[in-house]
Amino acid sequence: MNIPGNLKYSKEHEWVRIEGETAVIGITEFAQNELGDIVFVEVETEGETLDRQEIFGTIEAVKTVSDLYLPLSGEVLEFNEALADSPELINQDPYGEGWIIKLKIADPSEINDLMDDAAYKAHIGA
Repeated sequence: MNIPGNLKYSKEHEWVRIEGETAVIGITEFAQNELGDIVFVEVETEGETLDRQEIFGTIEAVKTVSDLYLPLSGEVLEFNEALADSPELINQDPYGEGWIIKLKIADPSEINDLMDDAAYKAHIGA
């Protein structure tokens, strides 16, 4: 199981890559494995400012639909438009081309509440 050490993780299985005042957010390899083949991603919150733990979108797999929760508060700056035509990018490259949104971080102190790779491995029992 690939759990990169340079990312932060939420209990809801989102990963966060901090790039200055922006957070790039996607779902972990563990989450996409649990979901199975991803067929659709919907994010209708672009341009909105949301609180941590609010739902920012949904992800649909062959067998289920799951909500996506913001691991940090902030403004949803961008949705990965490549996922509109190729949602399977999340299965193929969850930490790269399969990113879901970019967020302008409202409260950088919230980053401290996220898990590092070791804590996330413990969380999923890896």
